[in-house]
Amino acid sequence: MTLQLWYGLFRVGFAVVFIGLHIALMIGLLAAWQRDRRACAQGFFPKGPTIQAALPKVSVIIPVHNEQLCLPDLLQSLAVQAYPGAEFIFIDDRSSDASPEILWGFAGTFPAGTVQIITLQENPGPNYKQYALGKGIAAASGEFLLFTDADCHVPPTWIRSMLARMGDTQVGLTIGPVFKCSQEPGFLYQYQCFDHAVRYMYLAGSTGIGAAGGGFGNNLILREEALRSIGGYAMVPVSPTEDAALIARIRDCSAYQIRSAFGQEVFVMTGVEHSWEDFTNQALRWNNGGLFSPDPATRFNFRVLMITISMGMLALFVLPVIPSLWPLSAAVLFAMLMNTLATLRLFGSALPPKRTMYLIQVVFTPLYFTVLTILGFCRLKVTWKGSVLRTPWQQGKKQHIPNYRE
Repeated sequence: MTLQLWYGLFRVGFAVVFIGLHIALMIGLLAAWQRDRRACAQGFFPKGPTIQAALPKVSVIIPVHNEQLCLPDLLQSLAVQAYPGAEFIFIDDRSSDASPEILWGFAGTFPAGTVQIITLQENPGPNYKQYALGKGIAAASGEFLLFTDADCHVPPTWIRSMLARMGDTQVGLTIGPVFKCSQEPGFLYQYQCFDHAVRYMYLAGSTGIGAAGGGFGNNLILREEALRSIGGYAMVPVSPTEDAALIARIRDCSAYQIRSAFGQEVFVMTGVEHSWEDFTNQALRWNNGGLFSPDPATRFNFRVLMITISMGMLALFVLPVIPSLWPLSAAVLFAMLMNTLATLRLFGSALPPKRTMYLIQVVFTPLYFTVLTILGFCRLKVTWKGSVLRTPWQQGKKQHIPNYRE
């Protein structure tokens, strides 16, 4: 075959494979949505007067590190959960602000034994959050472990609705959506909201085709039996994205299935970053978690996705010189258009209402992913709450404590 023919096959093959991959993800997204609707329709909870006694115990596990500004909103949302008997476990990870005082104030409004506060004086890492989560999991007594972060706000139906997705005993883990919430104007804030939503679209689509490789650790429910079946949390390899490492371990080392949740009753909201530097550091940590995942399948799939996106977007800059590369760029932009429409259809209620702004994402999102991929392969270090996060390849003022029962 001539060089020209090989070149033609490359151009056309790239477009066909890339668009085909995204069509498969769209099919997976639809399958995941349908499974979620069926799970909700079938129900989980027993009927009759003994319902409260028959409810399974849920341990809500939350790591905390200097979150005095965010904690009141989270704790207020936890205090009104429509689920009796939940156990709340907070891991105070070396906080130097008023976080411990706020947590103890919250614990004082609940019956003894309902709230546990674990205080860490030291944290050897290398992933500080992963180490803290391990301590919380070890202290949990629930049949189900439900995770969120201190900078989040959950709906009143959150515990009950996430548990409803676990009615099928073959389901070991369910990931839920997390969205960034901001009323502030400006592209930075609007883009963060969209970025979170489109990432979940990819995650949910992957679970729909049986290739779960990640999820948001601040909205995730895990069957304790599934965790025991893989040898416990200590068997989850160290990763900058500990949630993805846990999901991959459940996927590969257990017989349990992984599902995705949809619906406003499980939407978890979190705050935005206030500078491009902070947001890029956060996004780079997530991308590096995929690029350098300890799980070979996750690492391979994520690298293929990010590298092909990067190829298509870099081709844009050489089109004036090599116009025949247009199928690479066209395939990426078409796939991103599909992703944007699917994201707006499923999660538009959680996003800022400026619909015309989302047309910009068709070009900006793949360009931004390309920048993150280049920075990741350049081994740029990332931080977590002010500390350098060591990845496998890198080896104030007191606040009033509200009455949370009000």
